[in-house]
Amino acid sequence: MASQRLALNLQRSLRSRQALKAIQSPLRRYANPVTPTRTESTTLSNGLTIATEHSPWAQTSTVGVWIDAGSRAETDKTNGTAHFLEHLAFKGTGRRSQHQLELEIENMGGHLNAYTSRENTVYYAKCFNSDVPKTVDILSDILQNSKLDPAAVERERDVILREQEEVDKQLEEVVFDHLHATAYMNQPLGRTILGPRENIETISRTDLVDYISTNYTADRMVLVGAGGIPHEELVKLAEKSFGSLRTAPLTSYAADVAAEQKRKPEFIGSEVRIRDDTIPTAHIAIAVEGVSWKDDDYFTALVTQAIVGNWDRAMGNSPYLGSRLSTFVHANNLANSFMSFSTSYSDTGLWGIYLVSENLTQLDDLVHFALREWTRLSFNVTEAETERAKAQLKASILLSLDGTTAVAEDVGRQIVTTGRRMEPAEIERVIGAITEKDVMRFAQKKLWDQDVAVSAVGSIEGLLDYNRIRNDMSRNTV
Repeated sequence: MASQRLALNLQRSLRSRQALKAIQSPLRRYANPVTPTRTESTTLSNGLTIATEHSPWAQTSTVGVWIDAGSRAETDKTNGTAHFLEHLAFKGTGRRSQHQLELEIENMGGHLNAYTSRENTVYYAKCFNSDVPKTVDILSDILQNSKLDPAAVERERDVILREQEEVDKQLEEVVFDHLHATAYMNQPLGRTILGPRENIETISRTDLVDYISTNYTADRMVLVGAGGIPHEELVKLAEKSFGSLRTAPLTSYAADVAAEQKRKPEFIGSEVRIRDDTIPTAHIAIAVEGVSWKDDDYFTALVTQAIVGNWDRAMGNSPYLGSRLSTFVHANNLANSFMSFSTSYSDTGLWGIYLVSENLTQLDDLVHFALREWTRLSFNVTEAETERAKAQLKASILLSLDGTTAVAEDVGRQIVTTGRRMEPAEIERVIGAITEKDVMRFAQKKLWDQDVAVSAVGSIEGLLDYNRIRNDMSRNTV
């Protein structure tokens, strides 16, 4: 009987395997195997870099040009030029009028956009794979043949001034602009992206042409493709459309700007306060000198920032959020919200916290306990909170790479700032290796007894005096 049952079980097992194989076979025929993608890069003879992440199954692509120049590449007189150029890029070229440019993009069903930051200017488009050649041609035309028509320059002044008025209404933007201005006082990194009103009203076509000839050179550009565009094909398109782009010899003016731009900014312990009692809340940013994109502690800084965490009153009861500071702030009604941050640039950075509160009589307690949390990070960090912060950071970084535009942004930013792209798997490994000891070492190096920059706007009468804030950086009161 036992042998009969064994034979019967074997037959059933065999039939099950055959049935499963029959189901799997057609699935294998139609399956689209997900092969791991990787970033490829090629540099042309003129210095232009082409970087791609090819996804064979993608039906669309994002292509764009990342330029190693933003507001940091300007002078006091020309501050705002990079952003002004971004506005004029779509106003017509020597080959296409503004109407033709808009029509061509619309007929493709594509999306063309641009933005300016302190260190980069980016022009990018999303389109169907079949339209990539035309899109690259348009990007090339915009970057090399923009008309910069004097009439368009005058029209855009009012547009940018209105944009500036809107930015000035966003208190977070205002606070962070002032934070940069005080932390990097009288230095390129301290200037705003839009520039002061007087510059917007006086920037000339000559200023725009000078900025292009100085900064829009092949060696400072990366052509990025993400999605269905193969690397070899984008390289061929780059040779055709960007092959004649020159690496310009520096003029004396350009040499001065380049020298100033390459000089590492000096972080200055200082503050700026703008008291406005018509604003019912206090908006306060406090920062120490952080790390650059290339710093060995770049990811450690991000993990440390994640331990401090973010919180908003809308989250409700916070004991289970994991952040000790959020629990304390919520329990004592000290703030409406807070956001820790680690902002990096090519050679420096800002690491800090942004606080918003309507509890104006306890601003001193809010700042004190926020800085007390910074002090704790120097000598009392647990493995559990480090692991939680690492998990949150990995999720934030890796899940954000969703879609060709996000991938192109990641590739372009990394290639421009560090010269190479860390693959997601490498990022995950690096973050995974960080321990609580690394966090405490970073805090002792960057947070303990360090100079701070403070930017405060609104009803800030109750904010601690600067020296009191500075002294809290070295008090062991945990």
